[in-house]
Amino acid sequence: MRDDTRMARQQQIEQAAYAVLETKGYAGASMLAIARQAKASNETLYNWYGDKNGLFAALVVRNAAEVQDLLQQGLQSGRPGLEILRVLGPRLLALLTGPRAVQLNRAAAADPTGELGKVISGRGRETVAPLIGEVLRRAKQDGDLDFGTVEEAVGLYLDLLVGDLQIRRAIGGAPPDEDAISRRADLALDRLLRLNPASTQPTPTCHEKDDKG
Repeated sequence: MRDDTRMARQQQIEQAAYAVLETKGYAGASMLAIARQAKASNETLYNWYGDKNGLFAALVVRNAAEVQDLLQQGLQSGRPGLEILRVLGPRLLALLTGPRAVQLNRAAAADPTGELGKVISGRGRETVAPLIGEVLRRAKQDGDLDFGTVEEAVGLYLDLLVGDLQIRRAIGGAPPDEDAISRRADLALDRLLRLNPASTQPTPTCHEKDDKG
């Protein structure tokens, strides 16, 4: 099968997975039900995704692909870390509060096994968090931020950006509009800068250290 043909078929299967998820929930979203919805063979789904967890992991990764591409392009461009964050923030927040993310989170909350929640937590964070860490590390190297560990900085940024919006969306809250997303992203970055200001103290020279000693 040609790559473009396979990609188009995968998109059909993944759209079918969202449709089945909406109507049957995660527990009822069997590979067979998804295959029937997509008019595909059950064998194809198992060959391509391994199992149901593999299929939904692919949904999580694909949902984050736009932000992942944005981060990678920003890092490859050599742009300053803060500039990348300013562009990233609204896109990331729109993704995390968007309909597909909300659908996955609602299904995870209703899944008594906890399997889908583990997939979302693991694969989503594994995909995006390391790249956000690279951006924050660059901002620190640029002298725009100062923080302890990269992991702590990533966690703080995501807390400031997302807060409880995902939970509110999952329980029926209205989606934020474009202006609200932009304002919140700007505020998150401003607070990150305030909480982790760049050090203004010059690094002492060897002679200065000797004089103090």
